[in-house]
Amino acid sequence: MNKDLEIRRVDIHKLDVPLIAPFTIASSRLDRVRNVAVQVTLADGSEGWGETSTLPPVTAEDQAIALDALKQEAGRLKGRHAGEWRRISAELLERAPNFPSVRAGIEMALIDALARHCGIPLFRFFGGFQNRLATDITIPICAAEDAEILARQYRGEGFEILKVKIGLDRSDDIGRLLAIRRGHPSSRLILDANAGYSSDDVFVLLRELRLAGIEPALLEQPVAREDWDGLGKLAREAGVPVAADESCRTPEDALRIVRDRLAQVINIKLVKCGVVRALEIAAIARAGELDLMIGGMVETRLAMGFSAHFAAGLGGFQWVDLDTPMLLADDPVEGGCKPAGPNYLLDAETAGHGGGLCKF
Repeated sequence: MNKDLEIRRVDIHKLDVPLIAPFTIASSRLDRVRNVAVQVTLADGSEGWGETSTLPPVTAEDQAIALDALKQEAGRLKGRHAGEWRRISAELLERAPNFPSVRAGIEMALIDALARHCGIPLFRFFGGFQNRLATDITIPICAAEDAEILARQYRGEGFEILKVKIGLDRSDDIGRLLAIRRGHPSSRLILDANAGYSSDDVFVLLRELRLAGIEPALLEQPVAREDWDGLGKLAREAGVPVAADESCRTPEDALRIVRDRLAQVINIKLVKCGVVRALEIAAIARAGELDLMIGGMVETRLAMGFSAHFAAGLGGFQWVDLDTPMLLADDPVEGGCKPAGPNYLLDAETAGHGGGLCKF
């Protein structure tokens, strides 16, 4: 066995970062990120970095739960071989089936450390399909006049796709969307209700938007996670592609969505399922001829950089939602890929995802 790949240290760091402005969605409001960074060091000195995102009630973990679970797993990882990352992932799934974000942080750090040991960038580790992506940017639930200002700002920065949070009040949502259209008349719009609507609500919303001359490009998780009938009805009848987000957390969910044709798109977020299960979900979606979206919770460039490498390496992601580092008031990450406007350009010369905490 290659002793250089033995895991010597696993360090856990609190990752608290304020947002530029409150981030409100149908299910929660966030003023600051309270995540956890995972640092894995191999015997040869290679360091890998991952991130566990906590966004209750979207995630089962809050920061305290994540810290406790990660500290327990850190002791089990020491002495293991990083090349056995799939075996380690299977053991993590067995021990912590309900903590996918914890598993994701560990898996990211392990795979990043392995890629840095091998001297290859992560997008090549995952297949090397491409080394660039263009992301959308999100406008949260806010006053219509604020949304118009943001839309105009993002238009000036070169963003072509705006993701708009909806789902609390249909009338307010329509007013906000009309304002956004004024601020960025040519933008493509993703409407993300975060499970806040019923299917009937969505049909009314679409009818009113169409009367105003607005046709969304995508409906993301318009209904509750378990509302399979409503999700499928919208996929069949809305006339707009539907993306399953909260409804797709596991490969078993993906199989159901493909089998019953419940959506046209599956949104993969590494913190919903972990890296290994994300690979499985991507394979199922492709086999079922569904489109792919890559997204995240509210994460720093540790997780967003890893996710960018993941999607670029696999290729075939028609929708990219990796904007959250742009919403943070501080950047605690040094190195790694940093988006310029909507564009992620991944360095072909830097091993792993290249990022690490500069404050710990």
